[in-house]
Amino acid sequence: MIVYNITISVDRKIEGEFIRWMKDTYIPMVLNTGYFFDYRFLRLLNHPEEGEGVNFATQFYAETMEKMMGFENQQAHLVQEALEKRFQGEFVFFRSLLESVD
Repeated sequence: MIVYNITISVDRKIEGEFIRWMKDTYIPMVLNTGYFFDYRFLRLLNHPEEGEGVNFATQFYAETMEKMMGFENQQAHLVQEALEKRFQGEFVFFRSLLESVD
């Protein structure tokens, strides 16, 4: 199993709006591509310094690396553009790939 992890830091003033948009728009958009079979949407429990943003991790689960790469090559730019259009200048993010070792 491959885990596609997107960690995003947003300004505290848009936290509620961001959570709603992720649940209503972003996550369904990614799942509807058909490349992933499940997801988790998580808030990081670190203790940010005053003035820092709120951090979230969204993990999408793919059965194979081929499916993950299909998403990366065909769809990733579209969902990233949607995120950038909606919250331009109000977030930073990084992506990572993980593999289950169970």
